[in-house]
Amino acid sequence: MSPPYIANADVSPVIPPSPSLTGRVSSVYSEVQAYRIDQPLPFPSVLKNRFQIVDGPPSSAAGNPDEIAKLFPSLFGQPSAMLVPSDSGYVQVNKKLKIGVVLSGGQAPGGHNVISGLFDYLQDHARGSTLYGFKGGPAGIMKCKYVELTAEFIYPYRNQGGFDMICSGRDKIETPEQFKQAEETAQRLDLDGLVVIGGDDSNTNACLLAENFRSKNSKTRVIGCPKTIDGDLKCKEVPTSFGFDTACKIYSEMIGNVMVDARSTGKYYHFVRLMGRAASHITLECALQTHPNITIIGEEVAAKKLTLKNVTDYIVDVISKRSELGYNYGVILIPEGLIDFIPEVQQLIAELNEILAHDIMDEDGLWKKNLTTQSHHLFDFFPQAIQEQLLLERDPHGNVQVAKIETEKMLIQMVETELEKRRQEGSYNGGEFKGQSHFFGYEGRCGLPTNFDSTYCYALGYTAGALLQNGKTGLISSVGNLAAPVEDWTAGGTALTSLMDVERRHGKFKPVIKKAMVELDGAPFKKFSSLREQWAVKNQYISPGPIQFVGPASNVINHTLLLELGAQA
Repeated sequence: MSPPYIANADVSPVIPPSPSLTGRVSSVYSEVQAYRIDQPLPFPSVLKNRFQIVDGPPSSAAGNPDEIAKLFPSLFGQPSAMLVPSDSGYVQVNKKLKIGVVLSGGQAPGGHNVISGLFDYLQDHARGSTLYGFKGGPAGIMKCKYVELTAEFIYPYRNQGGFDMICSGRDKIETPEQFKQAEETAQRLDLDGLVVIGGDDSNTNACLLAENFRSKNSKTRVIGCPKTIDGDLKCKEVPTSFGFDTACKIYSEMIGNVMVDARSTGKYYHFVRLMGRAASHITLECALQTHPNITIIGEEVAAKKLTLKNVTDYIVDVISKRSELGYNYGVILIPEGLIDFIPEVQQLIAELNEILAHDIMDEDGLWKKNLTTQSHHLFDFFPQAIQEQLLLERDPHGNVQVAKIETEKMLIQMVETELEKRRQEGSYNGGEFKGQSHFFGYEGRCGLPTNFDSTYCYALGYTAGALLQNGKTGLISSVGNLAAPVEDWTAGGTALTSLMDVERRHGKFKPVIKKAMVELDGAPFKKFSSLREQWAVKNQYISPGPIQFVGPASNVINHTLLLELGAQA
């Protein structure tokens, strides 16, 4: 296809196609954006040639298989599927398909390439098919708000960050009325299939949709795709979620920058809070990439039942050691969800949730008498700003909005207090402590995807198309063997029910895809723990610099994935 515009050294900025033609919101592109659009991607050989789909053995569940079987009677036990080369197994099907695609949940770099891969599969193997993009997430399905995705519409989004092609949303399809709305949309558009691009909650929803459609004998099949920068949607068959590689490299560049600043000024401790409410994968990966002086891993805090005082003392001990060596500066990484991992704080939050649920707050603070003694003392121990953030309105799932709790600022104040206490006791005679706080969050969600995420996402979308065309439903698109050259990557689909467990909510079992937490006996954490004492007192900072698209560092995969696959010592 001829590009509708060409990057030219004599013309800046680059002007993309008219938004009225493509829907692209941006009116100008940088030279890098324009260059990335037409950048060719390597492709797994199994998707280039004839293939057939081979089913594996019957699947089970990640936990409570009996309950999962009751919740998904039509899907439970179905096998995963693998695409394998075949001289005669795959025959091009002339039947035109009508497929829908939806982006669900928070943004992650590479989502547009999933849609591009799905679109290209339909062009290559079911020419004349129609791809509908549901606008604004699952609400677009329920309200039947969509746009037909054409080659011209998709073109400006290839290899680009963001979810703005069709935008996303956090709505869920879970009530009988909402399922009926989804059925009506599928019937109205005569959908053969639907691809749900999302995280653990979204893919749980995808499985519920697949079960509902199959139980109603609907022809609409549903395939999921693993998306989340947090890295907590993965298993043996799904090695990583897309967006994690890009986000960690973006954050690591910024961490490297503040490391250079810390060493240059010689007087600041940078406390950096990173995305990851439920798991600390991002914090761990960024530590492996940059070698900070202190890294707090939430899962370790929970496993050791550490208190806030324990965490504070650990940080202060390292600061004291560094001060003795003449270093009154450093970098400290903290996961966004740290507070959720501390048992005493979890208890306080549970009690606050109960109080807020019954609307028994009062301006005079008498409501505190409803707290246990331990929780009352802990609440009063927090700085006022943190107290206010703990009392904020809960999110739609009833969770504390931890992204709004400035844990890094809280720790700075607690460290200041402890250092002053030790100074007065005579056990600390170091230099002046100056803390600088940072939260690196949304900056990582919509960056230009790395070569890895661009390629991985395109393969996920292409594979999703193959699974739908071959009659599969209730699977999540799975691309594996990721430490090998791209040509040797594998492709297939994993039964969504095999990733599920149940939680008891409001007296009923609710299916959930089990979050993949940092494993303390896993290779990434072991590598980190073997080096952190060196990093604590020695300045072994690494500044990775910006993401590269060409050159020797352009195809480097993140440490976490390589270590988990056994491809890095």
